[in-house]
Amino acid sequence: MPPAMPELDQPLLLAPDLKEKIWGRERLDPLYGSAEAKGGSAPPRSRRSAKHAPTTVARRIGEAWLTGDGATFMTGPVSGLTLGEVLARSPGELCGPGWKADYFPFLAKFLFTSDWLSMQVHPDDEYALHHEKSRGKTEAWYIVEGGQNASIALGLAPGTSREALESACRQGRSREVAQSFRPNPAEGVFVPSGTLHALGPGLVLFELSETSDITYRLDDYGRLDHRGRARDLHLERGLETVRLDAPAYRDLPRLEFEEEFGSRRYVVACRYFAIEVLAVESRHTFPPPPDRVEALAVIGGEGRVETSRGWLAYASGQTWLIPPRSEAYRLVPEEASRLMRFYVPDLDRDFRQPLAERGVVPGLIGKVVFEN
Repeated sequence: MPPAMPELDQPLLLAPDLKEKIWGRERLDPLYGSAEAKGGSAPPRSRRSAKHAPTTVARRIGEAWLTGDGATFMTGPVSGLTLGEVLARSPGELCGPGWKADYFPFLAKFLFTSDWLSMQVHPDDEYALHHEKSRGKTEAWYIVEGGQNASIALGLAPGTSREALESACRQGRSREVAQSFRPNPAEGVFVPSGTLHALGPGLVLFELSETSDITYRLDDYGRLDHRGRARDLHLERGLETVRLDAPAYRDLPRLEFEEEFGSRRYVVACRYFAIEVLAVESRHTFPPPPDRVEALAVIGGEGRVETSRGWLAYASGQTWLIPPRSEAYRLVPEEASRLMRFYVPDLDRDFRQPLAERGVVPGLIGKVVFEN
């Protein structure tokens, strides 16, 4: 029998699990330095390497899984264990009272693109359970950086039939029947299950979703992998899953408000997850989460995470888990910092009520809070 899990009562640094992708890139700036790219999982950066290390890697990294099972704890009493190992031993201690599932509550990633991803769609929970014995996948994106030629396909062009979509996919021209747009920095995008989509080149983005990686690839544009083989398509299930009339929920309203520490932006929330952006300009003590696990992903700046035990440095690209029994912690920026805060929300308590108290009208709240 494994030893009892120690109490998780402090913020914990997680090193991401890096994934090679055909559409990935060798440069992972502005988020990661070379130390992160040498192995499958990345160690935390020192303050010096965060500023000065080259950001070139020998492999084409497309995804950094921040809260995947293979992410590794770098601090605290579980240092050296993976998220999956800690979850298997003590799900309630890590995720909150009553949590007994064998998966983490949400899946967060950074994506780095140098080419188009396949045209794809994710199933909803009901379809995924029936056909895949899995959860579906609703997701959201926050654009960290977009190059000059950055582009995203999201949803079908109005009037496109299922037959027309199938024909376009079989001919490798699915982008012709999809709506495309150039993403803006700091743009929020909501992608419910059933929405046809594809990320284009030149992007660095944060993705948050249900804990699922079920993807139906409808079109890969005739591309070959490193072995010279075409990647599998999933046309039948993809066509069954896609919603022809799915809206393109992009460029969500930027509902940002001053706080003692700087500002807070309410990016998007649904029953599966919520995303905020904290602009931290001065030191501030944050309370522990209310009976749930929360996470912070640093997308800019550096500083310290302080607790009663001492402090540790934070830097861009890092992810910090805040377990439900964590003590209060203080963020002390050494330069202005931006952090993604994400969690499974109470939609009224965490989004609707604070937005209404700040004078946001219900119609505008409904553009960032979704029932999907």
